[in-house]
Amino acid sequence: MKLFFADNHYGARPGWNLYGAIKAEWDDVVFYEDDVFALADAAALEACDLLILNLLIETDLSVIAEANVKAYLKRGGNVLLLHCGSVVFEQWAWWRRLVGLRWVRSNDPEGVDPSTHPVRTYQVKVVECAHPLSGTLCDMDLPEDEIYIRLQQTCPVTVLMETTIEEGVFPQCCEAVSPWGGRIVSFLPGHASEAVIHPDLVYNVAKIIKYLSPEKGT
Repeated sequence: MKLFFADNHYGARPGWNLYGAIKAEWDDVVFYEDDVFALADAAALEACDLLILNLLIETDLSVIAEANVKAYLKRGGNVLLLHCGSVVFEQWAWWRRLVGLRWVRSNDPEGVDPSTHPVRTYQVKVVECAHPLSGTLCDMDLPEDEIYIRLQQTCPVTVLMETTIEEGVFPQCCEAVSPWGGRIVSFLPGHASEAVIHPDLVYNVAKIIKYLSPEKGT
C-alpha cells in the first residue's frame, strides 16, 4: 500500500490532479487530501511501502504521528516528495535535515532565507549521472508554472533533473538517502493543473514511483 498525502494547495489541487493521472496504474495508492491524521494510525504506516507527500502543514501533528513517520523511515521506508513536500514536517528538526533540498518558507524555524518560485514556461532536463533513473526519466517542456528555486540543501543529494532559467541553474529532481537507508526523491515541478497533467511529468512521476517500489522494480 502506498499512502499519498496532499493538500488543496491554494485551490490548485496538484496532488489530486496527479493522483487522477496515475491511479489506473497504481491501484494500491490510498489518497488523502487535506487530511494528515491517518499518519497517527500506526497500522497504516506499518503497511505502507511508499510514502508520497505533496502538501504544506498548517497545524501541529501529534507526537504519535511523528513517532509513526520516524518508525517508517527507520525501517528503511522510501519517500517521494512532490512539489512542496519537503516542507510538510518543517516543525520537526530531524526531518529538515534529511530531505535533501528543503523548500524554505518566510517563517522558517531556522531563520533561513526563503525559497522563491518565479512563474513562467520552462524546460527541465535530465542530468546524466550514474543513477538508475538517469537513463529512464525524460526531458520536459512545461507550460507556465511555478519554478521552485533557491531551496536549502540539508544533506548530500544526487541531482537527477535541472532547469536553466534567467536566475541560474537549479535542481528540479534529486535523491537523498535517509540515515536508515531509505531513498528520498524530491520532484519539484507541478503546481498548475496544465503542468501537473502534462504527459511527460506524469511519465516521470510514474517512473520514480516504480523505482521507489521494491515489488515493481525499475
